[in-house]
Amino acid sequence: MLKKINTHIIYILLFSLFILFILPTSQGEDSFGESLYDNHCSDCHSLNLRGSAHGSSLLGKEFITKWEEHGLNKLFEYTKEKMPPGKIGSISDEDLLKIHNYILTSNEISDDDGFVSFRDPSTIDQPEDRVSNFKNKSLNNFKNINLQNINYPPDSDWLSWRRTTDGKGYSPLKIINTKNVKNIKLSWSLTMNKGSNQITPIVSQGIMFLTNPGNIIQALDAKNGELIWEYRYNFPKASKTLGGPTRNIAVYKDKIFLATYDAHLIALDIRTGKLVWKTKKARYEDGYTHTSGPIIANGIVISGINGCERYIKESCFITGHDPDTGKEIWRTSTIAQEEDKNGFTWGETPSVFRAGGDTWIPGSYDPKLNLFFIGTSQAKPWVAASRGMTPENSALYTNSTLALNPNNGEIKWFYQHIPGETIDMEVGFERVLIDHKSKKYLFTIGKDGILWKLNRENGDFVKLLETVDQNIYKNINYKTGKLSYRNDILNSKINEAFSVCPGIYGGHNWQAISYDEINRSLIIPLHQLCADMIGRKVERIEGSGGFGADSKSYALPSANGKIGKLISVDVDKMSINWTHEQEAMFLTSSLSTAGGLTFIGDLDRYFKAFNSKTGELLWETRLGSALHGFPITYAVGKKQYIAVTSGMGVFRALTATISPDIYQPENGNAIYVFELEK
Repeated sequence: MLKKINTHIIYILLFSLFILFILPTSQGEDSFGESLYDNHCSDCHSLNLRGSAHGSSLLGKEFITKWEEHGLNKLFEYTKEKMPPGKIGSISDEDLLKIHNYILTSNEISDDDGFVSFRDPSTIDQPEDRVSNFKNKSLNNFKNINLQNINYPPDSDWLSWRRTTDGKGYSPLKIINTKNVKNIKLSWSLTMNKGSNQITPIVSQGIMFLTNPGNIIQALDAKNGELIWEYRYNFPKASKTLGGPTRNIAVYKDKIFLATYDAHLIALDIRTGKLVWKTKKARYEDGYTHTSGPIIANGIVISGINGCERYIKESCFITGHDPDTGKEIWRTSTIAQEEDKNGFTWGETPSVFRAGGDTWIPGSYDPKLNLFFIGTSQAKPWVAASRGMTPENSALYTNSTLALNPNNGEIKWFYQHIPGETIDMEVGFERVLIDHKSKKYLFTIGKDGILWKLNRENGDFVKLLETVDQNIYKNINYKTGKLSYRNDILNSKINEAFSVCPGIYGGHNWQAISYDEINRSLIIPLHQLCADMIGRKVERIEGSGGFGADSKSYALPSANGKIGKLISVDVDKMSINWTHEQEAMFLTSSLSTAGGLTFIGDLDRYFKAFNSKTGELLWETRLGSALHGFPITYAVGKKQYIAVTSGMGVFRALTATISPDIYQPENGNAIYVFELEK
């Protein structure tokens, strides 16, 4: 219960607003507090008010204490002056008051505290809740997808997150090439459900399987976008914690597999879209959710999980499931518990207070080695001091590449890129598997912009390359791969601010790299950003936890306003072939083809095609909203198509602050598909 601080001031403020705005409205209009919050605030602060990496928690003791000290009148003033990022002033005082009231009532602040309740709990029939009367059809002639198809897909298809299980994001199609790319045009488009649209379509046998924000899956005719069937997963509203990025689905045999917001794994009949089985992986009430989906490895459905910043007995993990029944076959923790042989790397921290190790991005699979590779995120809270540790505590198996036996989940080897990571420089992104003669390599890149080259048979370090300007490390050992933090970072204390380049959104993030097979080069999307960061005290109480830090991101000063960066790296020499810089951030992954092209989309609504060998811009078109997600290419008959999705969601709070001069539509979720003009 809040102390009665500034009660008189607060009451006058709220009563004045009540007289001015609330009294003339109807009871029906008063009930919009929650829906207004959902529309304007939930992308960053989550639908359950518990916060995310993009916004602080608005629920619980820490929130109450903070605004008890400042006075709740200041909360209203702060919201009016600062929120929402990039759209300040877009919410009326009336609506802000309703949002304000919804937050207070959610924290169980009563009239005894001196606050007037204006909330009407009655339900409103929202148009977005209505579904059309479309009748699903069946894909009667669709053939089952076997392991050979998944590991070595037909040229025409895109059967996994990055097309192939080796994570290359490369297509052998070359109908569209450097000579004719200027002649491509829009073939068809389809609007999509609202939310963070970071998705990857799957295409097989001329059918596109498209996941939408909101755990919606559609089967479409890939030639023209005609809807064949649609499935809508019914998830608890409070489980949608990050605005809805569901990055991928998996297909195998006669099923589609989706990792859901509420920490379940489900399988649908690929021909009808009907639910076949549903398996609970964890309690969403504990913060668990999914932003990435499964990968099929040796017939096992393998997926990680997110939402691992809370102090609970069950840590973050990776699971393997039976594709026919949904039965869990194995579970491997990404946190070394006290009883683990590497448990000592967390110091004296009890297991219940060991957090982090999320798997934000799907893994990769080598069928010849029968190894599944996946990256883990940093320990949490972000700053080592906030978790009662120092960077000397390496905190395994966070910030690592893990090589797992897909049959039983055993960790065959691991490589920790940044031991004891303390500034959110995670390396939990894509793993690209590339061979050279008899050597088998794994490439990955983290937020610090360092590109790693490892021997994927045993995890040995091979080489690294710095791809963006950084001031994080005072020393980099290029022979061993050992990184050493600056002294002020190494010794940072709670409530001590420091600046880092790159910042917490990274020199690289979830926008995956692609492999240009013709020129043996990686095409890497990068950001030239910095951040001011400060670690906060986090109580060691079971059920507490969180990210434990505040930050402010801004453009790298030496970049001269060119935040977006795209480079080509020779995988054998580990040297940069070419660089392209621009004002707008690249927000999609790159897609490379045998036609000598690399496709990528950006914040400024441009979808572009570059010459993969030279970096020359060959084609661009401007679409309805910022491009987001993972572009793909596929063929139906003799026609090649290029597909990309748009729509921002949760990242809009960042981009609106970083690039205020670039117009960003408030909506615009869609898929756009291109083909050559006849």
